[in-house]
Amino acid sequence: MNGVVVAVSRNEVYSFTKPNRESITLLAGLGVEGDVHAGVTVKHRSRVAQDPDQPNLRQVHLIHEELFTEVAGAGFRVGAGELGENITTRGLDLLGLPTGTLLRIGEQAVVEVTGLRNPCAQIDGLQQGLLKQVVGRDGSGRTVRKAGVMSVVTVGGVVRPGDVIRVELPQGVHRPLERV
Repeated sequence: MNGVVVAVSRNEVYSFTKPNRESITLLAGLGVEGDVHAGVTVKHRSRVAQDPDQPNLRQVHLIHEELFTEVAGAGFRVGAGELGENITTRGLDLLGLPTGTLLRIGEQAVVEVTGLRNPCAQIDGLQQGLLKQVVGRDGSGRTVRKAGVMSVVTVGGVVRPGDVIRVELPQGVHRPLERV
């Protein structure tokens, strides 16, 4: 199972969207070099308010480009980086991956998937009503989060659009993704 990097994004300041870049550099144990969310401990404002010393399981945010096509069917136009992701992918079922999956990106970088992104109300600031498109309920009433996955960097390296993403599933029992 392989995918491809469509776009890479980072932002040095707190902002919901992240500008696209020609490349980003992933730093082992930290995240995206020059991104406001890089660090060993949590950087997302809501998480810092809860406990600033908790580990940063949200170093790199990946989202599938196919989500943009899905929400376009409901009249929303979303582009790479606009939902705050660092890496926009194509061809991977990110939401179906188990916890602990390794994504080998390009020549060197490796990230480990830690869980699902929990979409927040800021999404409606981008386009009113978009939040309901990326989080909802299934037929059993369970919350379904579609806004991508979070990961930590295990091996650093440069990531560029066009890089191949190779999936390495964890050994043993696969644990479904939960929000992080």
